[in-house]
Amino acid sequence: MTSHDHIKLTASELSNFFMSYLQDEVAVCVLSYFLEHVEDPDIRACVEYAKELSEMHVDIDRKLFNAEGMATPVGFTEQDVNVKAPRLFSDPMILQYVTNLGILGMGAYSTVIASSARRDIREHFTACLQSSAELFNRCTNVLQEKGLYIRSPYIPYPKLSEYVEKQHFLAGWKGEQRPLTSTEISFLYLNLFRNSLGGAILTGFAQVAESKEVRKFMVRGSEIAKHHEAVFSKFLSESNVTTPVSWALAVTDTQEPVFSDKLLMFHTNALNNAGMSFYGQSLAGSPRRDLATAYSRLMVEVGEYVMDGTQIMIENGWLEKPPSALDRKDLAKG
Repeated sequence: MTSHDHIKLTASELSNFFMSYLQDEVAVCVLSYFLEHVEDPDIRACVEYAKELSEMHVDIDRKLFNAEGMATPVGFTEQDVNVKAPRLFSDPMILQYVTNLGILGMGAYSTVIASSARRDIREHFTACLQSSAELFNRCTNVLQEKGLYIRSPYIPYPKLSEYVEKQHFLAGWKGEQRPLTSTEISFLYLNLFRNSLGGAILTGFAQVAESKEVRKFMVRGSEIAKHHEAVFSKFLSESNVTTPVSWALAVTDTQEPVFSDKLLMFHTNALNNAGMSFYGQSLAGSPRRDLATAYSRLMVEVGEYVMDGTQIMIENGWLEKPPSALDRKDLAKG
């Protein structure tokens, strides 16, 4: 990436690089730990590729911070992970985790490209988007080869094209409900998967967290994920749509600390912020009123959980302040 001294970074570009740097440093820590334990050679190859991408992104970010004369975020280091700690997750769980990194990357980078102006910045994030898609495809191929991939539910092909003619299409609170659309099924399925994976991750985090406060927070998050799973499964079953079976997300019984509590809290809040975004997309694509109401309620629950997590991070001095506008009132006071 070349330096563009004559064009300063916008607030959006600063935000994008700040968050990208922190998230990639977390990924390097987590993936380094996974590489100490993963046994399957095909899954190991996926983890190695993901780690190479994250390390490359961190290096590019640091060079950009230096070129722009900016302070480099504190972020996370090898001190935030004990790679020699016992195994916490099974190989299939690790593969699902890395697959989700690709999914999160595709969603995040497609958004940040649209909010970036400088050509070099857009080119960088476009390359990140392409590599995230490559990571997702590699992992998905391995999932399918090993019989671990669970497809979205099947529904009959439409026999003719129709327009919606009745207000009943929006109904859902009372009376007879219309069947779910393919779009609504897709969102329910994806959110069911994300909560299943997220609940398993937080179960593991709860076991290895060091402070009682963080352990309690992780347990609460796991319970929220289970509740949301039940909500999405209920909508699918009520429309006689087959709900997916388990994704083989196995967590061991180790309790030895693996990651710092600071890393656990940041990671959890990042996952939940992404979940809020997914719920927003699901809400927009689900015309049935009962679905829209459910997504709205679940978003509030996740939002409250994120706020409580942010408070814990602030109280413990773990929340790094992002680039911010000047406080003109303080400047005026001298």
